[in-house]
Parts: sequence; structure tokens; C-alpha cells
Amino acid sequence: MSVPSATRTDTAPPPPSPPSHGRRIAVTVVLTPLLAAFALWAFAWPAARTAPQELPLGVAGPATATAPVQKQLEEREGAFEIHRYADESAARDAIEDRTVYGAIVVTERGPKLLTASAASPVVAQTLQQAVAQQSGGAQVPTVDVVPASADDPRGAALTSSVLPLALAGIAAGAVVTLLGLRGWRAAGALTGAAVLVGVAAATIADSWLGVFTGNWWAEAAALGLSTVAVSGAVAGLAALLGRRGIGVGAFIVMLLGNPFSGAGSAPEMLPEPVGTIGQWLPPGAGASLMRSVSFFDGAAAFGPALTLAWWAALGLGAVLLGSTLQRRKAPAQPAAHREPALVG
Repeated sequence: MSVPSATRTDTAPPPPSPPSHGRRIAVTVVLTPLLAAFALWAFAWPAARTAPQELPLGVAGPATATAPVQKQLEEREGAFEIHRYADESAARDAIEDRTVYGAIVVTERGPKLLTASAASPVVAQTLQQAVAQQSGGAQVPTVDVVPASADDPRGAALTSSVLPLALAGIAAGAVVTLLGLRGWRAAGALTGAAVLVGVAAATIADSWLGVFTGNWWAEAAALGLSTVAVSGAVAGLAALLGRRGIGVGAFIVMLLGNPFSGAGSAPEMLPEPVGTIGQWLPPGAGASLMRSVSFFDGAAAFGPALTLAWWAALGLGAVLLGSTLQRRKAPAQPAAHREPALVG
């Protein structure tokens, strides 16, 4: 009589048990106020401590005439970074090149202030107040060398654009991850979405509202680069860390990058090292790049553009790397099971 040969069956280890309801409730109760406290600190602290921090400011005119003005400015320790210029023309060039935010020109008739509201309306107002105080409250003639758009004199549109672009980038990175796109497909989807965001945003802000006044294509490219820097970072972190990477990316962009961007004032108006950190993150670099291409003909655009390009390259590179690692970790398909042999 034939009997089947003995076979060995391997039992898989039981899956880990999910955390208890009590533990989930405890995590929620503790984590929510911590996140709220951190968000309040990140947004409120820089706003409450807004003041000049080594703010680049020019002083123009003969050395003997400008020396007292420069001395008065330097008495406000740590407030201004003084740049000396021979005359008003040189000071204007420095403002247009985004080397300084403004300049005090000493003339025979008294001091004259040069500002650039396109660089920051808040800084322009701060300089007017500082010069008025030094002049004993007297009215000082002021010239806006690079004015903001007449349709947006307070620069509110550029400030308001930081959050939507960040949200668009986070959403794109999250959608690509949740849809299961990997490798080159994910990178292509992120790039394509960023291009469309740039075109749509430039159409609204420039063509329709008229609040951006620079080259339309340069503005669209800057807006698209800002978006792909965020979306690439979010999707790249998710490719390496799993879906928790979406939360990590959103935390970096929303709770650090957005309040530290300095878009509402200027990086040099935020307490250190917040202003510097903000320029290393996509929202801050994106706001600085948009000011350069929209109002200053691309002056000082290289630094923020390079920062965004690095974020985009590293993020998309992480997307491709994560796809490769997942393919290598995937288990080989099991061979087809054979019927057990019968022993005669």
C-alpha cells in the first residue's frame, strides 16, 4: 500500500499585535499639545522678536560727512551691517543688486533715504523710522528705488504665496506616495505637477492680478522649482522611511520652513539663527528667489535657486533610490508547489 511521504510545514510567526486603544489615546493626548506648543513657538517667537539683525544698509557720501551717521547706526549694536559707498549712484546700484536693503545718502541739504519696498516693505518702513529717530523726528526725504507693484504695495501677495506653494508641494509628494508610484514614474509625476503649478501660479499672480512684475517665464520657473523642491523632499523621505516620511517632510516645510522663511519681513529681521535656517529651507529660498526674479531682474537669484535645486535633486534622487532598494528587498517569487510523491 502506498503512503504519502512526510512533509514539513513551516508556520509563520504571528503578526505583531496592534497597540492597545489606551496606548493610542495616550499618544494622542500627549502628542497633540506638544505639536501645538511647537507650532506656536515656531510661528509666534520669530514674529514677536522681529527687529534688524545685521541688516545690510548703505551709507553714501564723503567720508567726513558720513562718519557721524555711520557712528550713530553702529551704536545700535548688531542691528545694521554698514556698507560704504562713494555717492548716491553707487548706493542705488547696490540696492538694485540686492546687496543692501537701503542707503542713507548724506548731501549738502541733509540726509536722504533710499529704500526698496520690493525687497521688503517692512524693512523700508523700519529704515524710515530709524532715520527719523536719528534726525530728531524731522522728516527725511525718501526715494523708493525699487518699488513693489502698484497693485500690491505692501507685498502681501508674495507673502501669501509661500503657504499655497508649500501645501501644493506636500500634496504632490503625498499623492505620488499614496498612489504607489515609484522610480522614474514618480519623479516624472512630481516634475510635471511642479511645472503646471508654476504656470498656474504665474498666470494668477502676474497675468491676472499684476502683483508680480518680472519676466513671466522666470517667475513660472521659480514657482515650479519651489514646488518640486518641496514635493521631491516629501516623496523622497516617504520612499526611504515609508509613509511616515510624509509627516516628516510636512513637519520640516510647514512648522520650520514656513515661519522661518522671512517672507513677511526679511531673513535679517528674524532672530538668529532662525533667519539663516529659513533660507536653507524651500519656503525661505523660494520667497527670496521670487523677489529677485519678480522685481530685481534676477539679481541675487543664484543662491536661493541653488538651494531649491539641491532640495529638488536630493528629493528626486531619494525617490529613485527608494525604488531601487524596495526592488532589492522584495522576496523572490516562490517556486510552484509540486504534488507530494507517492511511495510504491
